[in-house]
Amino acid sequence: MPKDILIHIADGERRVAVIDNKKLDDFYIELDRYESFLGNIYKGKVESILPSINGAFVNVGQEKNGFLYLTDADHSSLENFLHKKPDAHQPSLIDRLLNRKVKKEEPGEKPHSGRGGRGSGGKAESPLKVGQEVLVQVEKDPFGTKGPRLTTHVSIPGRFVVYMPYDNHVGVSQKIESPEERHRLREIIKECDIKEGGFIIRTVSMNQDKAELLNDAKFVYEKWQQVLKLAREKKSPFLVYKEGDIIWKVVRDHLREDVASIHIDSKEEHEKLLKYVETLVGQKALKKIHLHRGETNIFEAHKITKALEEIYDTKVYLKTGAYVVIEPTEGVTVVDVNSGRYKTQASPEEAAFNVNMEAAPEIARQLRLRDLGGIIVIDFIDMMREEHKRKVLDVLRGELAKDMSKTEVNKISSLGLVEMTRERAGKTLESIKFAPCPYCQGRGKVKID
Repeated sequence: MPKDILIHIADGERRVAVIDNKKLDDFYIELDRYESFLGNIYKGKVESILPSINGAFVNVGQEKNGFLYLTDADHSSLENFLHKKPDAHQPSLIDRLLNRKVKKEEPGEKPHSGRGGRGSGGKAESPLKVGQEVLVQVEKDPFGTKGPRLTTHVSIPGRFVVYMPYDNHVGVSQKIESPEERHRLREIIKECDIKEGGFIIRTVSMNQDKAELLNDAKFVYEKWQQVLKLAREKKSPFLVYKEGDIIWKVVRDHLREDVASIHIDSKEEHEKLLKYVETLVGQKALKKIHLHRGETNIFEAHKITKALEEIYDTKVYLKTGAYVVIEPTEGVTVVDVNSGRYKTQASPEEAAFNVNMEAAPEIARQLRLRDLGGIIVIDFIDMMREEHKRKVLDVLRGELAKDMSKTEVNKISSLGLVEMTRERAGKTLESIKFAPCPYCQGRGKVKID
């Protein structure tokens, strides 16, 4: 079934709902009072270095200094990019991508390897210095008393590819499983010897033609050239690249062939949306964009208001009468599966298996809707048969594969628990819409209107 995207614009708030088969499948929210810096690139200045915690604090012009792991600082690349002058006689990366013929990979040839990051175990090539200017990107928004998490391994995302200026590597999303398709996509991007960076080929690139991929590569590469120009001209701290707003992200990340329509209820934002679509996708996709003119709220008109309200509920009820309890805490999110009013003549083992099979896809969906991240522990109803455990895990992993955030799932433990992680770089939906209750010393929470 094709998907539909609904965008509701209110005072200081923009909400996006993705509808799949007439069911709420994903949800995003952007509030003016909670500005996100995620994805922004700054020319910053090192304020202090703390070798004891393997980090440095960098002034990026925000209220709080950002934190940069020393093993995330690739100083030689920074200096080279910031200070080298363009060579008029050297053909650009895009010229080589668009004009050179496909170069067949020789037998035994190995792909280019990228630079190691924080998890590589490598050390920084040279120590940072206080006062040094660095080019950094926000990989995690400020949280509590902490400033933004920074990295020097900057990247520019497009619709089909992500450009990585410091990596001589062409990677393909792991969600593209076909070896033939992976090879085809890699060959398109590797039509030349990439000397000015590398690419990650996104999942949505699957089955896309050569022209679309190369046009997107050109687009993100030109964005990077604009970043470099500002970085060379401006004094730190300075914002040299700002990640697009939520409407830009909808077009970039969600407007695919399986999307039938996008409905938006603001005339002003509708004009902006049309420009974004024409820039990123092309005029052929403009027919999918519709302005909602009715007096009824766009979410009410499409009958998803109740589903949106349920995002904030602790209990999620399933069709069979079973339910799932979701309890986010500061350190871990706990998900508990309960049989509730579920009744069957089957054995306890089969009953547990049936409830878990129904709960697994709903859990994956709720994690997306609520944007829950970090460590997540799922307490499925106990099952004895290994075959049943494997099938439940397969369903859970299959549904999590739809998630744009990276997830890792461990096997079901002897206690019937599944430990998993989900990447989240921004604020949780709950932290945006709820505040500590002023009447019970923070033991409860109240919703923010």
